[in-house]
Amino acid sequence: MVTCVRPGIRLHWEEAGDTEGQPLLLLNSIGTDLHLWDRVMPYLADFHVLRMDTRGHGRSEAPRGDYSIDMLVDDVIAVLDDAGVARTAVAGVSLGGMMAMGLALDYPDRVEALIPICTSATMDPGAWTARVQAVRYGGTEAILDLALGRFLSPEFRKADPDASDHIAEGLRRMSNDGYAGCAAAIRDMDIYWRLREIEAPTLVVAGDLDTSTPFEGHGQHIAEAIPRAQTVHLHAAHLAPLEAPEALATTLIRFLNSCNTTAPESVSERLPSASSTIGDAL
Repeated sequence: MVTCVRPGIRLHWEEAGDTEGQPLLLLNSIGTDLHLWDRVMPYLADFHVLRMDTRGHGRSEAPRGDYSIDMLVDDVIAVLDDAGVARTAVAGVSLGGMMAMGLALDYPDRVEALIPICTSATMDPGAWTARVQAVRYGGTEAILDLALGRFLSPEFRKADPDASDHIAEGLRRMSNDGYAGCAAAIRDMDIYWRLREIEAPTLVVAGDLDTSTPFEGHGQHIAEAIPRAQTVHLHAAHLAPLEAPEALATTLIRFLNSCNTTAPESVSERLPSASSTIGDAL
């Protein structure tokens, strides 16, 4: 276990793959930990993959109080510095995508390419205020059914009940302070008006079954605001790395190979078969 210490908190992170390969940072959604990416990892062996547990999640500590996107971005910088990675591609799901966009805005010299997945740059503050209060007074059990209904599609929950149960159990076990703190960061997020400043090559990944941050009104706004952003649609709900790992891996690898990055040429030789659910933007 690798732990990064910054003032007031210990953060858990891991690395895998080829340490000489293209760095790729993967960020998790609210309510999950770095294991959200487990099913994608086998396809990324040629990359230097970094994963971290967002503050309040997994093995990272969960201080009390409201968090902010800026705070979470500074956590990411602390982990990158601890890993000795100066510049990286970054992909994030939901809250992780918000953090990734914040990283590209505040530390553009650290971001080689940006992949926001099933996420948004603007959320309903009233809905997230209610969620913060629900968790602080009733624990994560109070929002469990709501979260699961938005995380995973009904067809996936029926086809893979073990995965659904694992996500539910993770939510039950996680720190109430951690969930509420990150929910407050989503509530207070204000990055939409700055998206046009992002210069990194960007791929917006949308889940066509995503009811939490559907493309219309969320991913679409990101794609339209970031200059030259591309878009891909997957047959998945909010947690695309869990529902569509092969298609998402294919999407990530093709995009990074298309960018002016140092992605290894050998990656293309081991691409999983392209899924018909992948959009033709690439």
